[in-house]
Order: sequence, then C-alpha cells, then structure tokens
Amino acid sequence: MVGTVNNIGQFVGIPLGGYFADRFGRRTMLAVAGSLSALMGVIRSLSSNYPMFLAFEFLDMAVGSTLFPTAFLLAIELVGPKRRVAAATIITIFYALGEAFLGFLASQVQHWRWLLRVLYAPAILQILFLWILPESVRWLLSQGAEERAAAVLRRAARINKRTLPEEQVEELLATNRQKLSQANESQYPIMRAVRFFSLRIANCCLCWFTHTLIALGLSLNSVNLGGSKYTNFMLNGFIQIPGLLLPLVIMDRVGRRYSLCASMLLCAICMGASAGVAADNYAGSLTLFLIGKLAITCSFQILYFFTSEIFPTNVRNSLLSLCSMVGRIGSMLAPQTPLLAKYYIYAPQILFATFALISGFLTLAFPETADKVLPTTMEEARDLNLAKRRGQGVAEEELGEGPNGSQ
Repeated sequence: MVGTVNNIGQFVGIPLGGYFADRFGRRTMLAVAGSLSALMGVIRSLSSNYPMFLAFEFLDMAVGSTLFPTAFLLAIELVGPKRRVAAATIITIFYALGEAFLGFLASQVQHWRWLLRVLYAPAILQILFLWILPESVRWLLSQGAEERAAAVLRRAARINKRTLPEEQVEELLATNRQKLSQANESQYPIMRAVRFFSLRIANCCLCWFTHTLIALGLSLNSVNLGGSKYTNFMLNGFIQIPGLLLPLVIMDRVGRRYSLCASMLLCAICMGASAGVAADNYAGSLTLFLIGKLAITCSFQILYFFTSEIFPTNVRNSLLSLCSMVGRIGSMLAPQTPLLAKYYIYAPQILFATFALISGFLTLAFPETADKVLPTTMEEARDLNLAKRRGQGVAEEELGEGPNGSQ
C-alpha cells in the first residue's frame, strides 16, 4: 500500500512539477520542491498512525517527485551539445550512489523513524539553491529574460576563468529575440505541443512505461535473489554506475536511437534467458539480473536524453514530466508483478522481456538528436531529422564550444 501511494503521489506531482518548472524556472523548482519534500519526510517520521504515514508519503512525492527530472534538465541546459551526455551522467551517477548508500544506511539504522530523519533532515537545506545555483540560461532565453541569461553566462565565464566576448553575447541575444518573434507560440503551448507531437509523445510514453515497469520491477525483485537483501539492494545500486557510464561511450558514436534500441534488446534477452535458469541457481540468476539491470539503466539514461532533446525549451520540462507521469503507471504495476509467479514462475521475466522487445524496436521511430543543438521552438523540434549536426554560427556556440574550442 505504501508503495502504491508513493507512486500515486508521483503520478500527481511529476506533471505539476514539470509545469511549474517551465513556468517559474528550474532552480526555483529544485529549491522549493526539495525543501518541502524534506519537510514532509521529517513529519512522516513523527506519524502517530498509519493513515498519517500514508498521507505524508503521498505529499512527499506530490511535491518532491519532480526533483530528478528537473535537476537532469538543468544539467543539460547549462552546457553545449558536446557536454550534455557528460553533465547528465554526473547527475545520474550520484542517483545510483544514493540508492546504494540507502541500502547501507538501512542496514545500519533499522528503526524506520530514525532512518527517515537521517535521510530527510539535511535535505531541508535545498532551499539554499535559490542563492547558490544558476538558473538555466536556455529557460531564461525562452522567457525573454535576456539580461539575466547574459549575467549567468558572464558569471560562468568568470568562475571558469574563460574569456566571453561581448559581441558573441549580443549575437546570441539578438538570435534569441529573432527566434522568439518568429516562433508565434500560442498562449497555451503545452496543448499545442500535444497536438503537434502526438505520435512522438505516445511512443515516448510507452517507452517510459516500459522502463519504469522493468527498472522498478528488477529493484523490487533484487531482495528475492537469495543471500543478504541489503547486499543485493546495494549491488542493484552499484551496477547502475557502469550502466550510466556506458552512454558516454555509445551515444555520440552510435547515436541515440540505436543505442536505446540495442540496450533495451539486451535487457529483453537477459530477461528471456533468465526463464531458462533453474530457480536454485543463484549465481546464474544474479548474473542475468545484474546485466539486465545494467542494460535498462543504460537505456533509461538515453531515454532521458531523447525526451529532453526532442521537445522545445518552453514545454520541455512539461512534456518530460508528462511522459514520466505515464511511466508512473508502470511503477504502480511493478510491485504486483511478483504475483504473476503464482501462475507461472517465470511470468514476470517474460512480461519484462516482451515490453522491452516491442518498445525497443519502436524507439527507432524517434528522430536522431546526437550532437544537435536543443530545439527552442516547436518547428525546430519537428524538423530535428532535417537539422544539421552541431548547428552553425552562434546557435552552435550558445553555452557550448566557442571558436577556439573553449567552453
């Protein structure tokens, strides 16, 4: 019940958080949502009864579930095309380390009230992000806040001891003004975007559903592999690190589509092969489990990039959150998948393999976005298949590499 309520909270909170992040900014959303989520967690540790615990479990996710996708977008929007993969990989590696560290903390602090306090109390300090973090320059430009965007660029150049020619800044601002004047975006861009990218969004939602179903399903089943459940959960976290590093090697070389397809097919193969392993073969089951987890982690990382790169700036967080919200349906169903084993012992693995296989091939319908400038308008997002790799002029240099190769 707690897991179901948790995912219902995410289902509600992720799209709302995406909307507010597009409306008020990435930094603001991280600071406010993070501190509120921490407060909900601390209050939950003081619960006097089960309904109170469930209520604050829901509120925690309703305000805090947007944190990871918003942090992910802020990371890739602050760098140029060649650095997007590295920036997002750094963010997600700490997610995996946090999950592994959770397994260690749970083994050391086994009283749930104190575990919640240890986890949540320090996170109240996220309100300080309002004064520490820079706002996304791309978001500021999409809102017409050009002077604030220029100030962030100058601050970044000063901190990194780089030269930022003023004529390039002025050229960037002039290009942005021209784009905004020609974009003719409606007053309700999210509704127009849903009509504009209906097939792309549907395919993306199916892909998100598949990933959350498999990723959470594997995590939940990690404690049933035999041996120490704490060790298995920590291995489940650590194996994600190579899965997050692998996209650094393949995404720019092979491309987003083929990397995503190949990693999902590898996961499908591992899940299918596990149906042929004897139930008492711990080593074989663990090996296939870890390879499958690595593969789905790799493809999940690539999927975040796809979702972030195929939609325009002013609705990017909203549509990422929409797809993630649909994905919550998969995570709601994941805790129920072990029940399928009552009918056939390998039914969960076959279910995971089937979805990974179907969705893996459908990802080939996405446009290729490797090494391309993030689209600002809906027309640019629509024409991604026609866009040149590493756009020319200031579009290439915005927040990215300058003429002399500097960042």
